[in-house]
Amino acid sequence: MNIITSAKLPAPGGHYSHGVVSGNLLFVSGQLPFIPASGSFPEGIEAQFDQAMANVETVLHAADTSLAKLVSVQIFITDVQYWPTVNARYAALMGEHRPARAIIPCGELHHGALVEITAVAEIR
Repeated sequence: MNIITSAKLPAPGGHYSHGVVSGNLLFVSGQLPFIPASGSFPEGIEAQFDQAMANVETVLHAADTSLAKLVSVQIFITDVQYWPTVNARYAALMGEHRPARAIIPCGELHHGALVEITAVAEIR
């Protein structure tokens, strides 16, 4: 097992790592839409989704993998009304690649975020 940390992201605020490699899989911890340079969130669900996915991608790159190697993605949203917007943004980002995915309306998220994303990717 290898711990993955990216200097391009804020340090984890709790007892977890940005990601963990086990075997040929990378498990990406939940990524909030923090803008790394400022530590703040962008406004609105579209910008927050884009930032959270960018943060996931940063962890993927730290483990030498990419969005194309995602096998599973879980997207937590604070309100089901965001589902169509998140689905459309996700489809545009992922193109023809279709990993297993769930969009989960879950109520309030930490720090008032509108979205949090966790993922699993192949590394080899």
